Amino acid sequence: MSVSNWGDLEQRFGAGVKLARRPVAVAFLDCVPTNVVRFTGMEPSGCSFWRLAADGRVFYTVPENHFNCAVGAYTHNIALSPEREKETEQTLTMMFDLGYVKPEEVPQIPRLPKAPVAIVYAPLGESPVAPDVVLFACKPSAAMLLNEAAVQAGVGSGMPALGRPTCMALPAALQHGSILSLGCMGNRVYTGLGEDEMYFVLRGKDLAAVADALGVITSANTALNEYAQGRRSQLATI
Repeated sequence: MSVSNWGDLEQRFGAGVKLARRPVAVAFLDCVPTNVVRFTGMEPSGCSFWRLAADGRVFYTVPENHFNCAVGAYTHNIALSPEREKETEQTLTMMFDLGYVKPEEVPQIPRLPKAPVAIVYAPLGESPVAPDVVLFACKPSAAMLLNEAAVQAGVGSGMPALGRPTCMALPAALQHGSILSLGCMGNRVYTGLGEDEMYFVLRGKDLAAVADALGVITSANTALNEYAQGRRSQLATI
C-alpha cells in the first residue's frame, strides 16, 4: 500500500471515532531504511517516540536509541550494553521492592521474536513503509468502538486489557491480534497520555478490515444509543 492509502485509512478512522491524537504507525525493520530520517537526540523511553510521531514527525531509530528504558528494551528484544544491563537490574529491583511487579511475572511479558535493526515511527497517514502495528490513543468510548470493529472483522485477540508495561502491547498485538491497553505510569508521563485516555493497538495488516467494520459498528451504535436513550426515559424511575 502507498502513503496515499495510509492517509485514506487515517481519515476513515478519524471519521469513525474521535481520536485524541493522530494514530502512530510503527514498523520493525531488518535493515536501515534509505528514505527515512534517522532520529537524533535523546528520549527517556521507546514509547516517547510515539509522542513525537503523533505530533507529525517521521523518523527511524536504532537499538541504542532505546537504551534509556530497560523495560522497553526488554519488550523489543534489544540487547543492552554491559553498563546498561546493570541499570536494568537496578530498575527491576526497584520495581520488585515497590511491589509494582513480581519477579515471576517478567518471563510472561510479551516480547518481539527478534531485535529490529531499525524501527520506523510516523503518523499513520504519512508512514513511509507498511506498519507492523498502529497505536490509537483515545478515550474509552472510542476504544470501545475500535475494539468492536476489530471483533467484527475477526481480528480481535480476545485478551483482557493489558496494563504495565504499555510497550508490551505491541508484540502482544503482533502475536494475537488487536489489543486494548490501559497504559502505565511511565508511558503516561513520557507520552502525555491523559488520565481519561487509553490505547487500542492494531496490526498493520488488519487496518483495512477494521476500517470497513468500523462503519457498520458506528452506525449500529448510533441506533443503539437512540434505543437505549428511549428506554431510559421510559423505564427509569429514579
